[in-house]
Amino acid sequence: MLPQLLPEKREDSKTENSFTRGNITDASSKWRLWCPFHLYTALSWQSLRTSRLTNRRIMPNVYLFILLFMVLPPPILAQQQKFRVTPYDLQVLEGAEAMMRCEVSNKAGAVQWTKDGFALGFSAVIPGFPRYSVLGDRNQGVYNLRISNASITDDAEYQCQVGPARLHSAIRANAKLTVIAPPGYIEIQGYTQNSKVEVRENQDLSLSCVVGNAKPAAQIIWFRGNVEYKEGRVDKIEETSSKRYTTKSTLNIKPSADDDFMEYTCQAKHKALPPDMPLRSTVQLSVLYPPGPPYIEGYTQGEILRRGQTVELVCRSRGGNPPAQLIWYKNGSQIRMAYRTAGRLSENIYTFTAEASDNNARFRCEASNVMSQNPLKAEIDITVLFAPTHVSIAGPTEARVGDVVSLTCTTAPSNPPAEIKWMVGGRQIRNATSKTNVSSEGGWVTVSNITTTVEANKRSLVVICHGLNMQLTENVVSTHTVNILYPPSSPIISGYMEGQIIPAGSVQKLLCVSSGGNPLATLTWYKNDKRVNSVIRTADKSVSAEITILANVTDNQAQYRCEASNSATEIPLFESTILSVHFAPEIVKIRVEPEVLKPGMEVAIICDSSSSNPPAKLTWWKDGIPIDGINNSSKPGLWGGTVSTLEFKVNVSQEMNGVVYTCQSANEALQRSVHEAVNLNILYPPVFLPPPSSTAVGVEGESLQVSLSATANPVTVLYSWTKDGLPVPSTSVSNGRAEHRIYADGANLNFTKLNRNDAGIYVCEASNSEGSAKLNITIVVEYGTTIKAISENIVVNPGEDAMLSCTVEGKPLTEEHIKWERVAYDMTVKTTTSFVNNTSYLHIKDARREDVGNFRCIADNRVANPTNRDVLLIVKFPPEIDKSPTLLRAASGTGERGRLPCRAQAAPKPKFTWRQEGKDLQMNRTYKYEVDEKKIDSLTYESTLIIEKVAPADYGAYECVATNELGQTTELIRLDITSQPDTPLSLNILNITHDSVSLAWTPGFDGGLKASYRVRYREANREQYKYIDSLPNSHKLTISGLKTNTLYLFSVMAFNDLGNSKYLPDLQRAQTKGLEISTEELTEDSSTPSLVILGISMSAFGFLIVNAALVAWFFVHNRRKKAENDNQPGKTATIEMYAPSSYNDTVTGETLSSVSEKSESYSNDGSQIEYTDEARKKAASTYLVESSDMPPPRYQKDGTMPIVYPTNIVNARTLPHPRHHSNVTNILDHRAHDDQILINKGVYIPSPSPAPPPDGSYYNMNSDRYLSYPPMDYPPQLDFASPSLPMAHLQPITQASIISGNAMIGSGSGTLRRGIMRGVMGMPPPDVTQLTNTSLTGASNIQLLHELHPINISNNSCSTQTTSITGNGSMMSTIPSSTSKQPQSILKDPNRSKPQQQLLSANLVGVGVPTASGSLQILNIPTSAGISGNLLMTASGTYDPANLSTFNAATGTTLAYTDADGHLV
Repeated sequence: MLPQLLPEKREDSKTENSFTRGNITDASSKWRLWCPFHLYTALSWQSLRTSRLTNRRIMPNVYLFILLFMVLPPPILAQQQKFRVTPYDLQVLEGAEAMMRCEVSNKAGAVQWTKDGFALGFSAVIPGFPRYSVLGDRNQGVYNLRISNASITDDAEYQCQVGPARLHSAIRANAKLTVIAPPGYIEIQGYTQNSKVEVRENQDLSLSCVVGNAKPAAQIIWFRGNVEYKEGRVDKIEETSSKRYTTKSTLNIKPSADDDFMEYTCQAKHKALPPDMPLRSTVQLSVLYPPGPPYIEGYTQGEILRRGQTVELVCRSRGGNPPAQLIWYKNGSQIRMAYRTAGRLSENIYTFTAEASDNNARFRCEASNVMSQNPLKAEIDITVLFAPTHVSIAGPTEARVGDVVSLTCTTAPSNPPAEIKWMVGGRQIRNATSKTNVSSEGGWVTVSNITTTVEANKRSLVVICHGLNMQLTENVVSTHTVNILYPPSSPIISGYMEGQIIPAGSVQKLLCVSSGGNPLATLTWYKNDKRVNSVIRTADKSVSAEITILANVTDNQAQYRCEASNSATEIPLFESTILSVHFAPEIVKIRVEPEVLKPGMEVAIICDSSSSNPPAKLTWWKDGIPIDGINNSSKPGLWGGTVSTLEFKVNVSQEMNGVVYTCQSANEALQRSVHEAVNLNILYPPVFLPPPSSTAVGVEGESLQVSLSATANPVTVLYSWTKDGLPVPSTSVSNGRAEHRIYADGANLNFTKLNRNDAGIYVCEASNSEGSAKLNITIVVEYGTTIKAISENIVVNPGEDAMLSCTVEGKPLTEEHIKWERVAYDMTVKTTTSFVNNTSYLHIKDARREDVGNFRCIADNRVANPTNRDVLLIVKFPPEIDKSPTLLRAASGTGERGRLPCRAQAAPKPKFTWRQEGKDLQMNRTYKYEVDEKKIDSLTYESTLIIEKVAPADYGAYECVATNELGQTTELIRLDITSQPDTPLSLNILNITHDSVSLAWTPGFDGGLKASYRVRYREANREQYKYIDSLPNSHKLTISGLKTNTLYLFSVMAFNDLGNSKYLPDLQRAQTKGLEISTEELTEDSSTPSLVILGISMSAFGFLIVNAALVAWFFVHNRRKKAENDNQPGKTATIEMYAPSSYNDTVTGETLSSVSEKSESYSNDGSQIEYTDEARKKAASTYLVESSDMPPPRYQKDGTMPIVYPTNIVNARTLPHPRHHSNVTNILDHRAHDDQILINKGVYIPSPSPAPPPDGSYYNMNSDRYLSYPPMDYPPQLDFASPSLPMAHLQPITQASIISGNAMIGSGSGTLRRGIMRGVMGMPPPDVTQLTNTSLTGASNIQLLHELHPINISNNSCSTQTTSITGNGSMMSTIPSSTSKQPQSILKDPNRSKPQQQLLSANLVGVGVPTASGSLQILNIPTSAGISGNLLMTASGTYDPANLSTFNAATGTTLAYTDADGHLV
């Protein structure tokens, strides 16, 4: 019967039956209809099918059930189920909601929906389809399918199915759901919305419109403007994705000019689009086409314009894309191309003022754009009337009486031609001829000629020409003047009388005057027929010419001529005069005969002076001392002067090489001179300068350089070095590969790395073209000590003597360089040493057990690091077993291997025996016991008993017996079971810092296992511990992170795998150090609050601003004060004292004002060490020179003068000494002259003279010049109107006190300081800096006022002593002149200290500064007393300036006086 229930196919009146055998999914609904017992909930067709396949035991029950159903009587026939509302096709917009209606009457079966044959199920909520739901009332048979947010995937055929029931057949109805989607986009490919499409006229253009993602496919409509356009289009539809379509329409057009600005629009037509919101895309065509022809407005052809009239020409062109470019041309030349456009209209306006050049000019306007093949043109010709702008008259401007003058008048161009009228001398000329010519500039030019005769009694003739344009009634005029010529009078010269003497270098003026003449005369000066420029001055009836002559040698006997001429003179009138000029010689030339000089030759040195008027006087000088010359002759020279010659002869020697001879040529009448020096160049073979030592000592492994020097002439010296007859390489590189350790570099012998084999004698040979010289240098190489051999372990019997040896190699090496030592051993009791053949022997008497041990041999010769080796002394002794706790116990677990160590010292080697309970153990015979013996050191031996597989019976004590020939010893060693370790034996402090403590401990027995250690610590005032573990097998630990300056307690314990030991008592304590705060630590501290940092920063910034303000105020204040000081003559001396730059070299870092203000602080306290300048202690004096072109002095490193000045003493001289040689050549270059003008705040010309320079010259060694101090202006007298200073405590400094040293104490070392003298007027420049000692003692208390000058104590002594006074009254020790350091570049003239020298005058100046016990004065003594200078004194009585002799007599002692420059007087 089951096949009858499932027919193959059953047609329904409306739709296809879905109940088939193939559709087993819906079988359950059919079964529910036919089951009368409503068992469908537990049994369905699908379950039946599944049961048939899996378990056939259910089939008999099913057949039984069917049989019962067939036996039952048939039910009463009922009305069939049917559709009350049949589903119908539905169309819905994508995203909208679709409602598929289905209502069933007389519903008996189950209802469900299918989609394209797929059953959606019977529940209201459909699994897997969240947007699907079944709405309605089951009781009323309403089963509507609602689809929310419809999409393309919902587009399908749906079926409402009602399943069969008893007496009811299944019914079904289909309905199609169509989902439509509007287009997603529309575009014209290649163009954005409303973009412009540029295309040429009649050029093919394709526009492709694409409408995409529509369902169904959209239609495309084209519009041209607002009119639909259907021509030339091609459409195409493609399915781009599932059920979505894209439509493409291509429009092909050929645009014309009418399409310019035309819009082409493509519009999508689709039923999903609202009619009021069409989907469009539009482009606008920009069609390029040529413009229309141009036309001109603003001027009509034939119109007449006048010059000056404003003309506006307008050129326009319509149409064209782009708009036309309009350009104006005048006579073919472009004149304007600026134009403007409005839409498709172009306009170019050219505005100008009509000129003569515009007459008959052709103006052309051209229009073009990119589409124009040729420009379009429009032209006009302009006519302009104009009058001439000017007229010009040509003809002579000068004429004599009776001359016939021809004149021509020419007009400028005119349209129409102009007429010319003449006026001569106020009368009109009517017979003038004229003609008209066409002008190239436009218009016509009119030319007229006339002639007239010059009349007498007139100075000039005036001619007027008129040019008239009759049509425009415009007139122009030009005037021409003809001057009538008359000759001038003869010139007259004034300002000089012939025969008058003019010194060369002076200024002479000559004046030439000429009167009368028309025009006035032209005056010209000539010097020997060469024109000279002059200053011309013109009056009403005369003219003058003045020349200013700076007389020189060329003016002597020169003729100066003045010529007067004008146009009326054919030959100039003139007057002349001849000058007489005295001039000094310009140069001096020195000749040496013969030219090549060698020692022993007689040399003639000849001096030739250039021309001089009157003749010059020649003199020879050497080192400032005159030399007699021979063969003085003269002859006529240039410029009317005389040339002079003077020579002298001398026998030269090698020592005279470099000697300078100076020839001076002086014009006594002018008191001017010039000089030249010659440096004798004497050829001689090399001579070695003696080296400091003939032996050079170096250290092995280091570098060494031996530097020699030889003097020779020629100075080119070849050096060669040899050792043992073999040459030393002259370069450090050999063939570009290896480097030489020893090589010669000229006079230098270099050792890059000394070797002990390098020692020996090296010979240096110096040679030049004149010969050679040799010098031997011994090289000694020192090297550190090395112990080559020591005695091996020395074994002696007790009571015997022992000897240890130590063989050492080194240089130097003596007995003192080797010593023996031993820690905690008194070497003086039993030991002695001896030294033989570089071997040191240590002798030990009566050697005993306590002497056993290492004796250390130390070798140190202080060349390299010391070396040492230990020598062991062994005295025989019986065994001694080590009883350390860790060696007397051992531990091992049961079944493990046990190891019992026994360590002993003995000599000779002991024999070990192991016993247990008094019985010797059998070693190495069974596996149970083994012995491992080893030698620890020369005296220590260890025997280890190894017990295999320790059993309980093996635990206990074992006896270790050590025996040698001197005896035996026994010790018990226990073997225990492994346990916790013992407490460490001790704890020690190794090191303490501000935040860490380093500890070390002695371990106890480790319990047979690997032990670790734990340290506990706490602060002494706290009970809380902190713990830290050490590294395994380590017995040291550093604990960091501790508090500074805090007391800590420490303890240690041991632990292993079986437990812990006890801690040691807290008896070990340590206190950390205090922290020294450094800048880095402050910077790294990040715990400082940011507000505090910000506050500090703001405070510092404010402080910086305040400081800047104070500095600015101080700067302005000093400027004002300096300005006031400049206006006060009383402070001139103080300012001049410190003006030169050398002061800054002594008192560093001080300005002039600050030095003046700090003078009291410099002088009141002699112990102010903050002004100490150690680098300048050795400078004995500093010279202040007012010369800007003079470099500062150069000193040697030790403050002494260079080697070229061997005695450090400068010989007296009166002439400039441009060169100074002491057997050394090439020190200074040659100069032709040194009579140069040195300018410093004025012009000062030093002139060499046979007498000493009266102003105290200084010689600059670097620039080959003499610099002179002009005499200073001292105050004529001192005003004593104020009360005299108290002198009650002044005492003179006597010669005896200075010589004996009672007034001077100290070591001579100290500080270079400047004393400042306040209030002193007319102070001369200081020449000596002050040497201050900060550790002085003395009884008096004298305050420092001024730096002290050198004082000569006696007439027979030339020593110089520099004395300084400190604030406590002490005076420094003296410094002899033999060791005084002179600056290299500036040398004082010693002649200034000679008694016969005219001393500088100075008035008495005294200043007293009261102190605790007295005052100090510096006095300038008047010249009437026969002295001039300063007096440094202390006194207890009152000083009377009017009675100096009385004061000197009252003291009863000899006073020491110095002049203003510090020289003894």
